[in-house]
Amino acid sequence: MRRTPWTRLLLVALVTAAVALGVLRVVESRGGTVLPVPLLSVVVIALLAAVVLALGRQVRQVRDGRRRGTDPIVAARTVVLATASAHTGALLVGWYAAHVLLVVGDLAIDARREVAVSAGVAGAGALLLVVAGLVAERWCEVRDRDDDRDGPAGTATEGAV
Repeated sequence: MRRTPWTRLLLVALVTAAVALGVLRVVESRGGTVLPVPLLSVVVIALLAAVVLALGRQVRQVRDGRRRGTDPIVAARTVVLATASAHTGALLVGWYAAHVLLVVGDLAIDARREVAVSAGVAGAGALLLVVAGLVAERWCEVRDRDDDRDGPAGTATEGAV
């Protein structure tokens, strides 16, 4: 399994932002209102990022020999969670960026400024989730061993942890 390329995540965020901005403009043109992002969303995203990092750290400690072995299935699931978190974070970055772009011209209006600030904070939290996912993926990589120096490094799913 290969690491998730950051360019793919950037593309996901950009496409999501473009599509979401179009949808939000249509919703507003039909009388809808964009509301501020609840603070609970940011808290949940930050907690998820912390869990991903904690699980990745456990696999890293096993890999480095600082902790007793773990079930390879747990390591594989941690890699999958890290990858999913990076992709989910990229989607959320695009979604919240669309909210900011929608209201950026109306920042003099208090309600629009509140939407921009809350979406900006949530977008920063989503970016933290992307980074946590990429870091945990890297921590789960299996290092080259003496008997396998010619092959590329894999992830925890490819070797005994």
